[in-house]
Amino acid sequence: MSGRSVAEFIAYWEDEGQTYARHGDYDWMAGLVPGARVLEIGCGVGFATQALVARGLAVLAIDTLPECLALTRQRVGDAATLLQADVEALDAAQRAAIEAFAPDCVVCWLMGAPAEVTGASASDGGQAVAAYRERLHRAVAGLAASLPGVRALHIVDRTAIPWQAKDIGRDTLVRYHLERTFSGLPFSANRNNAIYRKLGGNVAQLAKPHPALKHVVPTLASLLAIRST
Repeated sequence: MSGRSVAEFIAYWEDEGQTYARHGDYDWMAGLVPGARVLEIGCGVGFATQALVARGLAVLAIDTLPECLALTRQRVGDAATLLQADVEALDAAQRAAIEAFAPDCVVCWLMGAPAEVTGASASDGGQAVAAYRERLHRAVAGLAASLPGVRALHIVDRTAIPWQAKDIGRDTLVRYHLERTFSGLPFSANRNNAIYRKLGGNVAQLAKPHPALKHVVPTLASLLAIRST
């Protein structure tokens, strides 16, 4: 888990984010973003925002945690606009600020929250985090659909797959989001915009791994959805 309390969550992502940044993962994600004006949902501790700004994009980043916004501000200064807001409970002023920014792309990368928010526990097999992620992705897609200037939605999350089966995984990734995240919304996606990228490490390196995990590797799963109507 990425921490039960806010403090533990932030400590986890400071460490994890440094690893991703050194590996070029955030720059890779930012390089897949179309458009010029990006609404980032869940900026975390700011590594992703930093990569978007480095590409020369205009960024409005929102997060529910003031601690995350403060750390993001330390990383990007005034190069991005930051807003404390909950995508599931935007008030009129927050909604107006987003509309005034007029984004043409929405990104939601590495969705997460402290366990005290998601309800995760070490014994639930990741079910609470999966349910939280599914709910938030749906809310993000709904917001993106309601903003007429948004032409693309980019979602990236961590997973683990047998690397030799990544082509099958691309179809699975597209089908999952079409059926759950984008259902009834004006976004389409296809396997050409479903990409996996290896992260460091290997699930099979765990102590006493199950034989079925022999070829499973941790990855980033990226899907770019395009407005279809």
